[in-house]
Amino acid sequence: MDCRPGCGACCIAPSIASPIPGMPHGKPAGMPCVQLDDALCCRLFGQPERPAFCASLRPAADMCGASRDEAIDLLSMLEIATRP
Repeated sequence: MDCRPGCGACCIAPSIASPIPGMPHGKPAGMPCVQLDDALCCRLFGQPERPAFCASLRPAADMCGASRDEAIDLLSMLEIATRP
């Protein structure tokens, strides 16, 4: 599966605990990453500064669903299920 153009759900729904350029303390769940551009693409994609968490995400039906809204819902539920 390839990333859905104009989605950005994985850059919004999950929390990211590691530093991100422009977000030195990471980001909370539900907040768009500052590296998400207007086209909902990651400015750091393929760059060494991209957090390992982000690089580890791979598009899959159980994470992305059939639409952007479903992806946000699925990732939000995963965020809740994996809270410490």
